[in-house]
Amino acid sequence: MTNPDCGLKPTMQTPMPEYEIYALRYATMARKRQEAFMAFDPHDGPYPIDYFVWVIRGAGRTIMVDTGFSKEASVRRNRQFLCSPIDAIAKLGIAAGDVGDVIVTHLHYDHAGNVHMLPNARLHLQEKELQYATGKYMKYDVLRHAYDVDDVVHIVRGVYDQRVDFYEGDADFAPGIQLVYVGGHTAGLQGVRVHTERGWVVLASDAAHYYANLHKESPFPIIFHVGDMLEGFRKLVKLADTPDHLVPGHDPLVRSRYPAWKDGDNEIVMLHKAPLTPLDISAL
Repeated sequence: MTNPDCGLKPTMQTPMPEYEIYALRYATMARKRQEAFMAFDPHDGPYPIDYFVWVIRGAGRTIMVDTGFSKEASVRRNRQFLCSPIDAIAKLGIAAGDVGDVIVTHLHYDHAGNVHMLPNARLHLQEKELQYATGKYMKYDVLRHAYDVDDVVHIVRGVYDQRVDFYEGDADFAPGIQLVYVGGHTAGLQGVRVHTERGWVVLASDAAHYYANLHKESPFPIIFHVGDMLEGFRKLVKLADTPDHLVPGHDPLVRSRYPAWKDGDNEIVMLHKAPLTPLDISAL
């Protein structure tokens, strides 16, 4: 049952579909821990950031959550590019034309590139996010920096091609899949709540880059509204069955905590399976 404070209605279908969820890493970057928190953190040392897209599969549907960035973007932004997200999903036997829907959590460059490579996909995003990415706040370098204008233009072209569905807040996307409006990091950021064999798993995307952002309530420094981000942390916690059902958007711990899709290759991990070890919040 969804927490009534969160504005989502419980999905009434019986039995509830159980989906598979895969996190696919396509890029990475070396960083310092102090770069991951808006508030001062006394710790220092390596704190890498991983870049993921996600696949939800089941009930006859293949859904991507976000679409990553291109190799060209990785060069411009000095990221270590591992593979195209479109090549990554091919490892799961998914061709670009098989993707019927893309849930776009927000329009930052590392989440909204490559949509033009998915010819049959409908795009699903919060209306506030496109308004934000094309509105007055983009005149400020600090807010515009994480957007790529070409990615935004592809979304606008999608609107004109009638392949974009807009949402205003929390919504039931499909039986067993819910969109969760959060904001904070951007004006229109959304997470995704998915019913799996182990219960309700919440993909936080950039509502929380790292487990520590979320559980220590210490926001990542790229932010539009601090209060909304802090409220979003608590909202997502309520919607996840346990802390082990809440998955941050960029934490390398995800790849070590969840079972690999293929033995010896944890570039793709299975979020519908129980984690290998319980989350130790005190160690974050």
